[in-house]
Amino acid sequence: MLFDGAIRFLDRALEGFELEDPVEFNQTISNNILRGQSIVQELNNSLDLDRGGELALTLRRLYEYMDDRLMESNMRKKPDGIRDTIRRLTTLRDAWQQMLCQRAAPASVSAPVVRDSVFGAAYGSLGLCACG
Repeated sequence: MLFDGAIRFLDRALEGFELEDPVEFNQTISNNILRGQSIVQELNNSLDLDRGGELALTLRRLYEYMDDRLMESNMRKKPDGIRDTIRRLTTLRDAWQQMLCQRAAPASVSAPVVRDSVFGAAYGSLGLCACG
């Protein structure tokens, strides 16, 4: 899942703040932030704004905000934007997983009904469901 990859890279960037060697410090933080940013940008680019309506527009603004926060953290070598982005990505990942798992649940389970167009409109064919 793309969310997990971005979170993993950003966690590694945070670990870089513990390094004492200035070269390792800068490389670890910068390389992992850039990898996390690439995933956030891919999530943003995969949005279908024509079919996604307000959800897609809101996600676009959120991904652009996260990208800006990561750029700022990388330039200033401060962890605040990384932590903020990890928190937001974790929330999004968990929400998407829950919605997709509820969608896949049997009809006897009391789950809210979400139309296919809501899911398809936001991301198209990204494989986001990790339910058993």
